[in-house]
Amino acid sequence: MRVRTPRVAFTLIELLVVIAIIGILLGLLLPAVQKVREAASRLKCSNNLKQIGLACHNYHDTQNALPPGYTAVSPYFDGENDVSPGWAWGAYLLPYIEQGNLFQQIRFDQPVESAVNAAAVRKLVSVYLCPSDQTPASPFTVADGFGAPLAQMAPASYVGCVGNDQDDVFGATGQGVFYRNSQTRFLQITDGLSQTVMIGDRAWAFAPAVWAGAPNGASVPRGPENHNPGNSTLQAPGLVLAHGNLINTTNDTDGGLDDFSSLHIGGANFLFADGSVHFIRNIPSFAAGGGYTADGVAFQALCTRANDDLSQGLDY
Repeated sequence: MRVRTPRVAFTLIELLVVIAIIGILLGLLLPAVQKVREAASRLKCSNNLKQIGLACHNYHDTQNALPPGYTAVSPYFDGENDVSPGWAWGAYLLPYIEQGNLFQQIRFDQPVESAVNAAAVRKLVSVYLCPSDQTPASPFTVADGFGAPLAQMAPASYVGCVGNDQDDVFGATGQGVFYRNSQTRFLQITDGLSQTVMIGDRAWAFAPAVWAGAPNGASVPRGPENHNPGNSTLQAPGLVLAHGNLINTTNDTDGGLDDFSSLHIGGANFLFADGSVHFIRNIPSFAAGGGYTADGVAFQALCTRANDDLSQGLDY
């Protein structure tokens, strides 16, 4: 009598069914994993900005003013070739974010791009890097408008707020908290500390930024994730400053380089003058036919310090 041997192998059809089921499960699980990962990154970014906010308050307590957006010693000409020495708010805050040793290495009387400061400006500072951003793992080349290299500098994911859409990052002054040679005191923020943006996300992948400052004659190119039309660059102060207008724009003809941005889903994180951090949803474009959207107007109100234009109705 023939004895049947139990079959232990999969048939081809069964194997294909199992593979299909695994594929479906992975397709269902991966978006959930990505959402959890992004939520964690967004929280870490928020914590970075809270540390920066605490540093700003400690600096203010010590110096009786906030640090300058960037420091320039020559008379204002064009905000591009007159920015030396160029040291920015991120450099002045170093002792207040446990980076006192790095601060001591900097010669603030010499330009950012000088050889004596080359080692210091290359140092990566983790609190200035958003985990959702696509920043390089090492210093990158900061160049002028013709592509000539000026310095190797560490990247950053946050920039100071110079004001609203009327304020150019390369201007002589600004209506925001940080601008050329600014020394803003909290008493001067009459719109209210809880109603005024100090610092916000700007993805390095959208418009490269640095923590140290602006080399004289430098320009800000498009990052790899910037898909706006046009082929523009931004002047040197744009390495450390942005203005309040659009958030994560994709259709700004000037490239959106002077706007805030992030690789978070749906918006960007912002540090307010009271030390709080809020997530503000995307404002990707102007109103149909031109002009600002209601959210755009409200966001611009948050980006000025003393315009009596308190933001109303912005979802954050």
